[in-house]
Amino acid sequence: MLKTTPFHSRTAPLCASHAWRRWAGFVVASSYELSHEREYHAIRSSAALLDVSPLYKYLVRGKDAARLLDRVVTRDVARAKVGEVLYTPWCDAAGKVLDDGTIARLDGETFRMTSADPNVRWLEANSIGLDVAIQDVSETTAALALQGPNSRAILQDLCDRDLAGLKYFRWTAARLRDIPVTISRTGYTGDLGFELWVDAAHAVPLWDALVAAGTPYGITPTGLLALDVARIEAGLMLLDVDYVPARKALIGSQTSSPFELDLGWTVNLEKAQFVGKSALAEEQRLGAQWQFVGIEVDWDALERLYAEVGLAPRLPTTAWRTSVPLYADGDQAGYATSGGWSPLLKKYIALAHLRSRWAAPGTRLEMEITVEHRRQRAAARVVRKPFFNPERKRA
Repeated sequence: MLKTTPFHSRTAPLCASHAWRRWAGFVVASSYELSHEREYHAIRSSAALLDVSPLYKYLVRGKDAARLLDRVVTRDVARAKVGEVLYTPWCDAAGKVLDDGTIARLDGETFRMTSADPNVRWLEANSIGLDVAIQDVSETTAALALQGPNSRAILQDLCDRDLAGLKYFRWTAARLRDIPVTISRTGYTGDLGFELWVDAAHAVPLWDALVAAGTPYGITPTGLLALDVARIEAGLMLLDVDYVPARKALIGSQTSSPFELDLGWTVNLEKAQFVGKSALAEEQRLGAQWQFVGIEVDWDALERLYAEVGLAPRLPTTAWRTSVPLYADGDQAGYATSGGWSPLLKKYIALAHLRSRWAAPGTRLEMEITVEHRRQRAAARVVRKPFFNPERKRA
C-alpha cells in the first residue's frame, strides 16, 4: 500500500492537478498545477519547495562507522570532517554502480547516508566484524529541498544562524522558528539551494514556516516534473533512468562503472580495500569503454525535419526518459537516456552514454527523432556537462 510523506497534509490540498506518482513506496506530486512550467521557473528565478522525504536515509553510528562506509563507497569517508557532505556512488565486486547518494558526517562517529534505493541490507552485509550500528530513519526523518536564487534569503529570515558562510556541500544544525533542523547546502537542481532534514513530528510546522517566510520571495511548491527538467540541465543522472543499478541488471552490458558515468573523480584508489576496488583499478589502467556525456541537438536540423512535413517543431512538454539511439559516421555510437527542451537555455538537450571514441566534446553526431511517425535523424553534438552551472550554486 502506498504511503504518504509527513508533508502530505499540506501538499495534498495544493495539488490541483491531482497528478501523483510513486516514489520509493510514497505518493508525491508530479506537478501541483496543471502544467509544471511555473514550478520549473521558480527553481531558476525565485524559490521552489520540494518534498524529498521518500529518499532512503540511514544513520550509521559507532567506532567503526567510517570504516564501514569506506569499505562500501568509492570516496574517502574517513577524511571527511564534521560538517561535510560527500556525494558518492557505491559498487559491487565487479566495480559496477549499485546506487549513488550522499554521506554527511554528523559527528566523529555518526553519519547520515541517503540513497535512491534501499541499501540497509548491503550496509549490514558489509558491517560484519565492525563495531557499528545502522538505523533506517527513512520514515522518521522528513526532508525538504528549498532551491533557487531566493532560497538563502528565505532561510535566513527564519534561521537562528548566519547562513552566508555555509559552503557548498556542507551542513549545519539550526533552528527555524524554534524547529530543530539540519540544513545542508545540497540539492538536485544545479542551482543555489538547500536541503532541510527534520524529525517527522515537526514536518508540518516547518512547511508552514517556510511558506509564510517565502511568500514575499515567490516560494512555489514544486513537483517532480519540474525537478526532472532542472536536473537534466544540471547534468545530474537518475537511477533507473540514466543508469541501471547493478543489482537490477539482467545482463552485464546494462551495468556501468563510476568511470563510465563520469564519476571517476569520486573514486579514491589510494584508500584501503573497498568493494570493487580491484576492478576499478584495472579499468582505470585500461580506460573506460563508455562515457556519460551531454548532447545538444542542432535546432536548424530539427526545424528542417519538421518543415519537410509542413509542421513547426514539436517539443516535448516534459522531460523524456527513454533510450534514444545516437549515431556517428553511420554507426550507432551510443544512446541518450533522458532529455528535453530547456526553457532557460532555449536548447534541446539530453544525457547520453557514448562509446569513448565518440565522447569528446564537439564530436558531431545524429540523434534519432520521430517526426510524424517516421524515424529521422537530427544533427547533434557532444557538449560538456552541466548545461547550466550558475556561479550562485557554489558562491
